Amino acid sequence: MVKIIVTGYPALQNAIEAVNKGADGHVLKPVNIDILPATIEEHLKKQQEAKKHSQQKVTEFIETRARELETITSKKAP
Repeated sequence: MVKIIVTGYPALQNAIEAVNKGADGHVLKPVNIDILPATIEEHLKKQQEAKKHSQQKVTEFIETRARELETITSKKAP
């Protein structure tokens, strides 16, 4: 889930605090309705890329482990 904080306080510290508390981004009030969809789309794209990267890492781990097990099994075979 993408979390975007909407705030009326444009201080850098507030943005840092929002990210440290788990926000993916922040938008200042008054919200520019023309920019908001692009902001949401950008964060959803980042989320998809992170998910894809995570899935690739799991696939690589499984493939590596399978090769290791095949090597071990073939060495034990008479």
